[in-house]
Amino acid sequence: MRAPARLREDGPLRATLVAIGLAVFGIAATQFTTLPAFLLEPALQGTPTDASIEARTMLLILNFLGFVLAGGIYLSATDRGWSYVDLRMPTRRGWLYVAAGVVGSVVFFVAVSALVQLLSLPTAESQVMDFVGDDQTMVLVMILIVFFFNAPAEEFLFRNVIQKRLYSAFSRMQAVVAASAVFALVHFPVYTAYADSLGATAISLSVVFGGSIIFGYLYAKTDNLVVPTVAHAAFNAFQFGLLYVALEYDIEEAQPAPSHAIDVVLALC
Repeated sequence: MRAPARLREDGPLRATLVAIGLAVFGIAATQFTTLPAFLLEPALQGTPTDASIEARTMLLILNFLGFVLAGGIYLSATDRGWSYVDLRMPTRRGWLYVAAGVVGSVVFFVAVSALVQLLSLPTAESQVMDFVGDDQTMVLVMILIVFFFNAPAEEFLFRNVIQKRLYSAFSRMQAVVAASAVFALVHFPVYTAYADSLGATAISLSVVFGGSIIFGYLYAKTDNLVVPTVAHAAFNAFQFGLLYVALEYDIEEAQPAPSHAIDVVLALC
């Protein structure tokens, strides 16, 4: 599909800066949307596990609604409107991409985990355990959150808004890489703060980048937001499922590193 002349004039530098600005705007928006949760449950600011499950759930839901708010404001301000959102039921081919995305992301996760274990590589600790604690009920709530709020909001902002915006200045695959780099960049301050070394930060960011490449590729091939969203949700649910099993059977080594987006939330709280 040929891009309109207006969009073709958009240079790579400007498009990249807009993409970074949108990501930062999305994070900033969460600081406002989550305020009601903090006002209702002050414990969320210190030790989240001391807060009620309802309060923790409310915080996460409001956080991801911040991503939607940021993307919606951008679409409105640029006259793109909600028709810009590629939301429709996937075709048979689309569902095949969903399945491939789920399998691919799980294989990637297992391969990286095995490599980290084999080479004893340093990684930044996931902050999700500070949020979930040993509460298995909260883990099950997290699975619902990733399906209905985390994956939809994150894919909307980083794929349908940011990646699609980059199409005006890059090829599709270049846009996938650029959007994934922006996504990893958002996580840099988080892992720098919580990692023991620069190497641990680099490894954790490479995992974030690789996962984003997979979901970005799904969107680029289908132009359907539902495809990467379902794959993303299923992958995160798989991770939290592993965490549930680890807590159920008291397997410390089996604790995964669930949703990197959750890590960002916890670092900002």
